[in-house]
Amino acid sequence: MAGTRVKARGESALAERFAVFAECLLTGVWIAVASLGVVTYPAAFAAGARHLRRRTAHERGGWREFVADFRTAVRGGWLAGLAGWAAVAAVWVDVQAARAGIPGGPLVGAVGVVALIGLVVTGLRAAAVWEPGARWRTLLAGAGRRTVLDPAGSFLIVGGLAVVALSAWFAAPLAIAVLGAVAAAAVAVEQRYRHR
Repeated sequence: MAGTRVKARGESALAERFAVFAECLLTGVWIAVASLGVVTYPAAFAAGARHLRRRTAHERGGWREFVADFRTAVRGGWLAGLAGWAAVAAVWVDVQAARAGIPGGPLVGAVGVVALIGLVVTGLRAAAVWEPGARWRTLLAGAGRRTVLDPAGSFLIVGGLAVVALSAWFAAPLAIAVLGAVAAAAVAVEQRYRHR
């Protein structure tokens, strides 16, 4: 059962933290596999974040619950994924304009890149609080406000994204596992925002 609590095993704090870290890495692989549908990445992150919230709350949940959450989240999440790719295409055009030497191009390109980073952070924050039945439009609107009102949390998520980029540069397979750590960072940022 997804909502039942797991009995405490009497693990040390170090063992518990390592177990959460290992779960993050496994969740990153699940997120990568679920994102293969190109527009399914918001749903994949939402299912991954919900899995990690269950794990840190000591509730049962595994691959089956992840898949069930993913199927529910993808119903409206694919539109968010499509919008994300449209934003990437718009920024690519901005960057090309900047490289072509069009007057004002560098400024437009820089603004586009910063806006894209803000949209990615907003999407991750929305995915971190997703629950079955939630509307993506509402989640994204609230996450956009939190992205602006909580710059420290937003910069923490940007740092997680930088770790993924550096991992991909160092060894591409490592970046796949680190996706779970980004989802965990978004969950932690959202919990921190709620409790401040």
